[in-house]
Amino acid sequence: MSNVPPSQLRGAVDLSALVRRAAAPANAATPSVPAGAVDSLVFEASDASFERVLELSSTVPVIVEFVAPGLEPAMPAIVESYRGRLLLAVVDGAANPQLAQAFQVREVPAVAAVVAGRPVSLFLGTPSEPETRQVFDDLLALAAENGVTGTVSIGEPGEPDDGEPAEPIEEPLPPHHQEAYDAIAAGDYATAIAEYKKAIAENPRDSLAVAGLAQVSLLQRLDGLTVADVRAAGAERPTDLDAQLAVADLDMSGGHVDDAFDRLLELFPSLDQAGKDAVRTRLLEYFEIAGAEDPRVIAARRTLTNLLF
Repeated sequence: MSNVPPSQLRGAVDLSALVRRAAAPANAATPSVPAGAVDSLVFEASDASFERVLELSSTVPVIVEFVAPGLEPAMPAIVESYRGRLLLAVVDGAANPQLAQAFQVREVPAVAAVVAGRPVSLFLGTPSEPETRQVFDDLLALAAENGVTGTVSIGEPGEPDDGEPAEPIEEPLPPHHQEAYDAIAAGDYATAIAEYKKAIAENPRDSLAVAGLAQVSLLQRLDGLTVADVRAAGAERPTDLDAQLAVADLDMSGGHVDDAFDRLLELFPSLDQAGKDAVRTRLLEYFEIAGAEDPRVIAARRTLTNLLF
């Protein structure tokens, strides 16, 4: 089990793109969580219905528990005790390979979370209740740092409420950001990259556009690849720069920031100048994704500087 690092949320890739291919078609059945209210604080989720989980995660953190067929989830009672500050999505890992791949789940039971559309690794197995509550408390603190502070209530769609909106009203995105977001949702990473570049040209200090450009570039490089193929190539060709860059991308996409940094920093001294330039550029992109204040970035930047000079 691992506690939630305070900076992990920014270092993870937006799941809306990672599970894009798993989204339900336009005529698919309605997801199990209705719009405007939730039937239950605990519900089943699948490759096809996960978009609703992403939507809810902008209001409250959604715990995602991966289980095996016939295995009862262990988290419902604990999640329900938080009285609407958390939700639990139960996923059959065997029946939903897109989600298992997106969360890099290799064994079950496994528990992760989604906050503001981004994955957060929590733990494998079933820890004690006090340990679980500590992790969930840390997760709520992390969510609050990222503006996710809502609660949900149980009710039927169309049921009258107390006049409060079901979800917070979001400020509109700047035009280029909105165009990039829409392009990512459509899987058009090239357009998203172009829109972020336009935003940066208009305002070089637009840090969100710089981070967005780094993230969508990562998504574009991973598009069409499989976890098994990337890791097999990395294991077979430990000194091949392209193979190691791809594995580092995969690690970064799953929030394994230290693994991505360490892989490239260890490879760096053995490379020629062109290879070192490529690794430096890739690491700088990762630093933007994770954020300059992330202690892992600070340590990796120091190591890179020592290697350069």
